[in-house]
Amino acid sequence: MVANRSTHPLLRVVSTLILAITAMTLSVATAHADTRSANYSVDQQPGDSGPIRGPAISVLLADGQLLFRMGMQAAIAGQPDMTCVAEVSDGLAAVREIQRLRPDVAFIDLDLPGLADAGPIDTATTRILALATEHTDENLYRALHLGATGFLARSGPVNDLLAAIRTAVHGAALIDPVLTRQLITRLSAGIEPFPATPEVETLTPREHQVLGFIAKGYTNPEIARALGIGGQTVKTHVSHVLTKLGVRDRIHAAVYAHTRRIGSIET
Repeated sequence: MVANRSTHPLLRVVSTLILAITAMTLSVATAHADTRSANYSVDQQPGDSGPIRGPAISVLLADGQLLFRMGMQAAIAGQPDMTCVAEVSDGLAAVREIQRLRPDVAFIDLDLPGLADAGPIDTATTRILALATEHTDENLYRALHLGATGFLARSGPVNDLLAAIRTAVHGAALIDPVLTRQLITRLSAGIEPFPATPEVETLTPREHQVLGFIAKGYTNPEIARALGIGGQTVKTHVSHVLTKLGVRDRIHAAVYAHTRRIGSIET
């Protein structure tokens, strides 16, 4: 049954998203022009014999895949107007380094371990480019919730990712406004964007508790202590949860729980 429009929890973000899509719709139209005409690092001054270089675009890489980070770091190192200031592999480190370094742009893997519990990311000084394996409504919602300027496929060509950095630093959005409008329509109608699917109903009460702890980033020993049960019993419950939800590991179980509001269940 659809929740009452005045009490539906997702409606609290609708006004923010509507403002966001308005800005995105206006900026996407100029993104291509900005990318072609803007030169972030070179500015010719009258009477000078050569170009004067300004500050390079500082980039932070937050991704769980080492090969991706290595590839992007090498690509950025080959650009005269960019520099990679840090690379991290978990959400807590990403938030910490963004706060410490205040990079111009940060690539954030939406499936980054610990990202759901890492706290808000300061987007006032850093443009966020969210990376996802697939362009789904679920991933788009997570990217918008993160405050991302861009929503990109991690498998995209390196040149496209480098162009996205330059586009983002000049204030243009890289999120398809059509997809965003569709998502906002669903939110405005009071419809859960990712309702709990039938497999959730197959979980036992104890498995629900275990899933709740997984969503909060607890390790198996921590779950065992919290529930007063043995470590092997926890492993069995975790295995059952993964099988019933159809996810391949506890990270994806946590993502599943958070996007379907299961992570906040009582534990």
